[in-house]
Amino acid sequence: MFNKILIANRGEIAVRIIRACRELGIQTVAVYSEADKESLHTQLADEAICIGPAKASESYLDIKRIISATLATKADAIHPGFGFLSETPKFAKICEESNITFIGPSSEMMECMGNKSRARETMKKAGIPIVPGSEGVIKDIKEAKKLAKRIGYPVIMKASSGGGGKGMRVAHCEEEVSNSFLMAKREAKASFNDDAMYMEKYVVNPKHIEFQIFGDKQGNIIHLGERDCSIQRRHQKVMEEAPSAAIDEALRKKMGDIAVKAAKAIHYYNAGTVEFLLAENGEFYFMEMNTRIQVEHPITEMITGIDLIKKQIEIAAGRPLNLKQKDVIIKGHSIECRINAENPSKGFRPSPGKITNLHLPGGNGVRIDSAIYYGYEVPPNYDSMLAKLIVYGKDRQEAIAKMNSAIGEFIIEGIDTNIEFQYEILHNKEFIEGKYNTGFIENLAKGVE
Repeated sequence: MFNKILIANRGEIAVRIIRACRELGIQTVAVYSEADKESLHTQLADEAICIGPAKASESYLDIKRIISATLATKADAIHPGFGFLSETPKFAKICEESNITFIGPSSEMMECMGNKSRARETMKKAGIPIVPGSEGVIKDIKEAKKLAKRIGYPVIMKASSGGGGKGMRVAHCEEEVSNSFLMAKREAKASFNDDAMYMEKYVVNPKHIEFQIFGDKQGNIIHLGERDCSIQRRHQKVMEEAPSAAIDEALRKKMGDIAVKAAKAIHYYNAGTVEFLLAENGEFYFMEMNTRIQVEHPITEMITGIDLIKKQIEIAAGRPLNLKQKDVIIKGHSIECRINAENPSKGFRPSPGKITNLHLPGGNGVRIDSAIYYGYEVPPNYDSMLAKLIVYGKDRQEAIAKMNSAIGEFIIEGIDTNIEFQYEILHNKEFIEGKYNTGFIENLAKGVE
């Protein structure tokens, strides 16, 4: 097992990893930017080291500074969390070359799945159902129009190195292709420094279903059930639940088996997520594989009783999974609401600033993953997520009732948040009946129920 782990992240996920390390008896090193010197993760870690200014490219995205901090503090492993460098093959490769254990998959696995067009080809060869689309990267607008005509409208342009809903644009007809292609390309370049694009058939009103998978370095791979992540804004998740109310046991087994098959196709190890689009007719398609821990991992922990962060660390240390598929028992229901510093009525505009009043909900089956506190100054430089509110109930009805109660207790003042917006979602008829899809928030904003 490791003696010391450096957490190459910030916010609630850094706090979550520090807590898991404490329970395993592992020392921790927090890294922080100048904007985060008062952040909770710097106070909870055994050591904390400043790695640069507020700008992420000069701190949390600076590989050289993070490696230097790891070597200076004599940490023997790095946990990347999610976001930032968590899915950057170059970072994992440099860790490997520096004799630092990267808590995640190998750089080659990340390279294979991180390039979305390459991932499609890999899955296609493995017999995994994929959305009809381009065979590789699209060269120009002329090729995009020709391909869109063959696939059939609507189509979606996607960044090959994409993620987090960025570098994606839908075209409903030929007239929209040029603008959609150029806008997605421009956004991809700004977000990932890579403007390579591919195209897929745009599946109308799908559900976004993902399976949590885990593999060890001995070749064992299992899944820990699914999560329904269909409630999204601008392709970014807002609320998640597990298990999905839209999937019966037969479909769950079929999708779970395919998810494991996808992971086995690249001999995957550590935590990963296989994401599917589930069409209204029951057909499902591979969308992408995330080679990291997910924001929404707590709901899987709640229904399986398995600590995913600890399991990541153990597998990275070379320990076997010690779980077979039959050992994974899904029990109860869990929902997660992402509490963000943003104003939903103003296009979800970020709302940085000082928290002047704070009350966190509690009670049986209520969990808060957060790094905020009274008087905390929310910086404008990073993602707007403040906390994750997670509840567990014996069934979906009880979980919804608990979330209603918990969200009603949650008080954050001094900045705008999406707490009331989450409350609206919980009381929406489509959500209550479990009949929502990825267009849910767009319809909610239009007053459609």
